Amino acid sequence: MIRLAGGRLVLSDRQLEASLLFGAGRIVAIEPVGDAGPPAPAIDVSGLLVVPGFVDGHVHGVAGTDVLDGSDAVSVMASLLPRYGVTAFCPTTMACEPEGLDRALQSVRAARAAPRPGSALVLAAHLESNFISGEFRGAQPAACLRQVPFGFTYGHVVRDRPVRSYYDGDQILDVISARREDAGIVTLAPELEGALELIAGLVDLGIRVSLGHSGATFEQAMAAFDRGATRATHLFNCMPPVHHRAPGLAGAVLARRDVAAELICDGYHVHPALCRAVVAAKGLDGVMAITDGTALSGLPQGSTATLGLQRITAGARAAHLDDGTLAGSVATMDRAFRMLVREAGLDVVEAARLCATTPAERLGLGDMGVLAPGARADIVVLDAALEVVRTFVGGLEAYCRPSG
Repeated sequence: MIRLAGGRLVLSDRQLEASLLFGAGRIVAIEPVGDAGPPAPAIDVSGLLVVPGFVDGHVHGVAGTDVLDGSDAVSVMASLLPRYGVTAFCPTTMACEPEGLDRALQSVRAARAAPRPGSALVLAAHLESNFISGEFRGAQPAACLRQVPFGFTYGHVVRDRPVRSYYDGDQILDVISARREDAGIVTLAPELEGALELIAGLVDLGIRVSLGHSGATFEQAMAAFDRGATRATHLFNCMPPVHHRAPGLAGAVLARRDVAAELICDGYHVHPALCRAVVAAKGLDGVMAITDGTALSGLPQGSTATLGLQRITAGARAAHLDDGTLAGSVATMDRAFRMLVREAGLDVVEAARLCATTPAERLGLGDMGVLAPGARADIVVLDAALEVVRTFVGGLEAYCRPSG
């Protein structure tokens, strides 16, 4: 048993001055001030904020490592992310060739099968797939985009094919089908021919479908949601802007309360005022804060790294390809939390809902993302500046800020 004594706990509906008792990987009790409780080693967190561990559902890399870097990449990311308050994450891929996708999903499998002590929990991957719009691809490589194969259905299996420099959409789906336990989310553009059938087939495989990198009309987006898509990838980015007579994909997302919206909360990809407006439109249970972080996240301005096989450079507030194309974020989840409080004007309870509770709920992780008896002991301690002091993953300390 460990007791975090005297902190300000951020619960799902309020803040509470209390102590938090946890052991065997679970939160055991919330103890009011003055309640002695069972004996346990105590960590004094007086004057500090205690929040549920952050869940990042869309992160490509961190601190020099990209998901597509190699067999150990995901495990390395998992070991680095707790210093930013992340206790669980979805490793996120770019559109790539089938062999690269398979290697990345093998890396996810290895990290999930043999988690390293002191690492964030690795969730099933988020695949920004090959089936997206060329016009709205953003930093996704045009050479990797493919048409949706005809007749994709549940039970699609890997076929014995030689490795070739050319590949088609079938080969991508072969990999997704074969690795479906580790492919949790697939982003696609619903306006592509055959996309509605593909959505239904992926849902049958138990994979969540997210709409993004898309020029879909309002009607096309609504049809895709009716077929089983339940999410939107980085709302407003890589999709047409909302027009009052043609609301498009973004307007459809705002209109559907059953659809969850990813929101890049770095204060750059989406203006803080619009972040607050999205929360007002969709409610706290309909918005998931993400970083869209890259291997440049956590590194100084001017640093270089890769996003897939492409070189990116860290600007003041975002990553860019060599041609200047916006290529994801340099943010981390603690920075996203601070932005929501300081710039978007949310209180810490609301910010914790977006950074932890709602992402966990939308991924079906009912025992995560909250500070409550019986929940996983995924906990972050923040100081008055909302900087990470300690992170616990499953009750084990994964990060402790050096004194001084």
